[in-house]
Amino acid sequence: MTRAAISRKSSWPLWARRGLMENIATALIAIGFLMLFQPFALSLYTYSFITMLAGTVMFIIVSKFPE
Repeated sequence: MTRAAISRKSSWPLWARRGLMENIATALIAIGFLMLFQPFALSLYTYSFITMLAGTVMFIIVSKFPE
């Protein structure tokens, strides 16, 4: 590899890097899990699967992003 190829930085913005976005996706999955197992509000239970599904899909997509 040439020196230019090694020292080249990624053109992705910092907020779109894998570390931060994977943490957000994991938090979404955890929030959906908590919404699923709480006994108080039916509306939270209703949207728990959608929240967990969104977090899972986001994690799958984000895992392809550069670090």
